[in-house]
Amino acid sequence: MFKALVLRNQDLFSAQVEDLEESQLPLGDVLVDIKYSTLNYKDGLAITNKAPVVRTWPMVAGIDGSGTILESSHPNWKAGDQFIHNGWGVGETHWGCLSQRARLNGDWLVKLPTAFTSRQAMAIGTAGYTAMLCILALEKHGVKPSDGEVLVTGATGGVGSVAIALLSKLGYSVVAATGKVQEEHYLKSLGATSIIERQALSEQGKPFQKERWAGVVDSVGSFTLANVLAQTKYSGTVAACGLAQGTDLPSTVMPFILRGITLAGIDSVMAPLEKRQEAWMRLATDLDVEKLETMIEEIPLTQAIKKAQQLMDAKLSGRIVVKL
Repeated sequence: MFKALVLRNQDLFSAQVEDLEESQLPLGDVLVDIKYSTLNYKDGLAITNKAPVVRTWPMVAGIDGSGTILESSHPNWKAGDQFIHNGWGVGETHWGCLSQRARLNGDWLVKLPTAFTSRQAMAIGTAGYTAMLCILALEKHGVKPSDGEVLVTGATGGVGSVAIALLSKLGYSVVAATGKVQEEHYLKSLGATSIIERQALSEQGKPFQKERWAGVVDSVGSFTLANVLAQTKYSGTVAACGLAQGTDLPSTVMPFILRGITLAGIDSVMAPLEKRQEAWMRLATDLDVEKLETMIEEIPLTQAIKKAQQLMDAKLSGRIVVKL
């Protein structure tokens, strides 16, 4: 028997921690012992049923997990190996990692870098791995620290927190946009040089505005993304990875055809293994683990449902790590 956070939607939706048997686990070529998981925005949507994230019922929640291989028929994995899992539809179409046991596909896994413990890997989670993918996109399109300020929206969230810490260590001047101005000390401790209020970006603005940002990491979407596009400097790049404000993009072509800016879409769920390995390799060298520790709130599985609701209510900052 093992414990897992199970989502059901028969007559009514329910989320609760249950005891399960290994025989109930879905097919997969690796059986794993999950040491830690985490709560990402998508986990919050699934656990609170705020959006149709789950496609198959019942579902064990949790898109991220880290721990030890127990059994493997996959050629790249053997019992005792340490792994990280992010995405691949786990927690949506395949039972997830807010569970003490899981059966997964070995092709989905990345080896745990020696720089991190399983706990630290889950403090990073999909949110931090996505932040690294955003920064790789900025670098690919030529955004350098000398080019000027880089904006991070949704700054106190998981993507935002890790992005600030990474960008700061890489030498960028980082401006953090947040609706939680009381978190200024936290954001500056991560490396933000200045703070702007979310409201300055979250309302409808002109389609073409004064240039300010050399690059942007945006996890918000909607009017916020439209405004940062309108404010991005000539040849700048905006990496878009989220939809906290909405899925719409009320913008125009003007920033693209008059300033030659790039809007880089960031997908972490189905990213190929090579890109995942590159992102985790860079996280191992570019993320200050002392700053990472300041982001962490560790909870037991029994508190995950309550914390997921707080996440959806925008009452959390940093990273929630779930100890299994």
